[in-house]
Amino acid sequence: MYRSLASIALAKLSTIAQSPLINGKYDLLAQAAKAVASPQIRRMGTIGGNLCQRPRCWYFRSGIPCLKSNGADCPAREGENTHHVIFAGGPCYAVHPSDAAVALTALEAVVHIEGPQGARSVPIAGFFVLPDPDPRRETVLEPGEFLSAIDVPAESSGGRQRYTKVLQRAAWDFALASIAVVRRVDGSVRMVLGGVAPVPWRVNPSVEEDVASGTLNDDDFEVLAERALYDAKPLSGNGYKISLSKALLREGMQFLGDG
Repeated sequence: MYRSLASIALAKLSTIAQSPLINGKYDLLAQAAKAVASPQIRRMGTIGGNLCQRPRCWYFRSGIPCLKSNGADCPAREGENTHHVIFAGGPCYAVHPSDAAVALTALEAVVHIEGPQGARSVPIAGFFVLPDPDPRRETVLEPGEFLSAIDVPAESSGGRQRYTKVLQRAAWDFALASIAVVRRVDGSVRMVLGGVAPVPWRVNPSVEEDVASGTLNDDDFEVLAERALYDAKPLSGNGYKISLSKALLREGMQFLGDG
């Protein structure tokens, strides 16, 4: 069963952050919307635009030739890569920039797409694509298609939800790393990292199952955080994201276990 938020794709981020419909039911989404950029940008930007924004990469955004702009290689691989991926890198190493995408992935939303060939629906986890084989793409959108609506499962409503974002500056910045955590009313757990991969990065389901299984202590949190980061492969300048992500995972697991 889905609770339809049919007009949400065009909703302003500031509206979502303050919405009585979302706060109290989908707190995670409201928190993520509030974490985006500055108040001025939140009043202008839509959640659909936030999901579909291009990656955060200073090479790409500065017009330096790269795999996304008809270049032959990814300059971040051996260059300045402080803000780039630690998961699923290659051949492009740009990070997905959306806060809302991390939250909606944890909530297991479904996005609706319209275009010249008609309408289709895609689970949000399948909406974003990795840079291999085509580093020029970030989503499954085809030419002429657009994101028209977002549905969030009723099963994701309520429970315990939190979005945490670590910034380089005090405010109004992209995430160095972030995490969305949900313990549903039925006890199941979803955990998704942001700022670490070309897509919102869902934690290994076996880790989620262990978090959901019962009371854990600090040693358990440490072991599970290390397991969640087992496949991380930091670049020369972003090893700090391992420590950040581990801290976020431990705090997220502690939050889900409280109460």
